[in-house]
Order: sequence, then structure tokens, then C-alpha cells
Amino acid sequence: MPDSKSVSPRIARRSERRSGAALKESTLSDTTADPATRRVFIDKQSPKAYHALVETAEAVRAVAAEAALDRSLVELINLRVSQINGCAYCLNVHTRAALRAGETPQRLGVLAAWRDTELFTEREQAALALAEATTEPANAVAQERAYECARQVLDDEISAVIWVAIAINAFNRVSILSKHRVTASPDGRSSRG
Repeated sequence: MPDSKSVSPRIARRSERRSGAALKESTLSDTTADPATRRVFIDKQSPKAYHALVETAEAVRAVAAEAALDRSLVELINLRVSQINGCAYCLNVHTRAALRAGETPQRLGVLAAWRDTELFTEREQAALALAEATTEPANAVAQERAYECARQVLDDEISAVIWVAIAINAFNRVSILSKHRVTASPDGRSSRG
């Protein structure tokens, strides 16, 4: 087997796998990969792309504010999309943000079943349906139904709701594919591991 210091890291890893030897150490720094999962933190390894995504999110936040979407509704959208995508990290972040924005634990607790409650306004229901349709665009029937409802209730807010859903979908994918972990800290806040 070639000396791993004299060849590229990729060739060295391939050689070690072929010989059956375990990969002894990560060629990525601790800031760009999780040694436990061997997943690359894509936000750390490609910071320019991640910063562009953050700038997009800031523009979306401004669009939401201009459309008079209150912070609580934005966080409900962020949470519902993150529930659909199964993003633990974003669920953790946006649950705290929703509580800070005035959401109640009861509404957050039933958000996944919002259609089966009387806790959400017609406007919130329209926004949640549109966010779900944005997250699962292959369901054309649900998308048309959500869009029609949104047209009747949201009017000038439709674009903002869709952009909020698009932005959180992108962040969900960054966190899911990087396997960002949710860990408890002494003050009760989570941190990304």
C-alpha cells in the first residue's frame, strides 16, 4: 500500500479500503466533518455557498416583513416544513424561535396535526397548506388546492410564504445532509455538534 503522505488523501483512502484496513484518521478537519458520522458539515466546508444561503434567508426575512407576515407565522412555517423533512436541528432552533415570538406550547405541540384542531386561524391554515405544498411539490393536487385557498386568504402574502418555505427547505437539507446534531447544554439551549 502506498504511503498515505505521498499520495492524495482520496487515493490513500481508496487504497486503505481496498486493502481492508480501517481509515485511521479523517482527512477533514474537525470543523468540517463529524468524526462519529463521517458526514461533512457542508456549511463549513463550503462557506461561500452557505453564506449565500444565509444572505438569501435574510432577503426572505425582509420579504416576509414587507408582506406583513408576523414572526410567529414565519416560525410556524419553518417548523411545519422542518417536521415534514424530519430535520431535528431546525426543529430545535425554530421551536425556540417560535416560543420567543409568542407561540404557545399547545399550538406547537399540535402543529403536525393542525388540520385537526381549531387552534389556527384561516390565514395560518392557508399559509401552512401552501408551505406543505412547497415542500412536497410533486403532489400537484394538494399544490393546486393549497394555492387556491391561499389566493382567497393570503393575497399579497403568497410569494412571501412560498419563499419562507423554500428557504427553510434549503436549510433543512444542509442540516440533514451534514447530520447537524442537537445536543443539550447546561443553560437548556442546544448547540450544533
